[in-house]
Amino acid sequence: MDSLVNMEAPDFILLNEKEEKVSLKDYRGKKVVLYFYPKDMTPGCTTEACDFRDHHEEFSNLNTVILGVSGDEANKHTKFIEKYGLPFSLLVDEHHEVAEKYGVWVLKKMYGREFMGIERSTFLINEEGIIEKEWRKVKVKNHIEEVLESLR
Repeated sequence: MDSLVNMEAPDFILLNEKEEKVSLKDYRGKKVVLYFYPKDMTPGCTTEACDFRDHHEEFSNLNTVILGVSGDEANKHTKFIEKYGLPFSLLVDEHHEVAEKYGVWVLKKMYGREFMGIERSTFLINEEGIIEKEWRKVKVKNHIEEVLESLR
């Protein structure tokens, strides 16, 4: 997938954990950290979500909203949010339409088998809806620091 940096972020309307419609356009005037992750309650995804949680106040102070996206259903997102006290919304992309728009629905390999899935990726979108930075094939360790550094 070619870089999306300096392009308008593909807009979307997805349901959040409360089954409310969320549009990227709702956040114009704020920066958005849009992060795609494979699955609720898995070790890497839990660590990443908790890192965003632990730095949530810092993101808020930088006029930045955090939105997580995976293929999990709303009720799974709700359990994940409740279990780990996540102070941000998780969006439902069951049919991976948004993941495809951002080029993060890819062929993956694990334990010798191939399958389609979400590649852990983060996009920093500015107040006008333009992608300022993207991280693809994210390694969870130190990722939050990289995102915060870009915001500062």
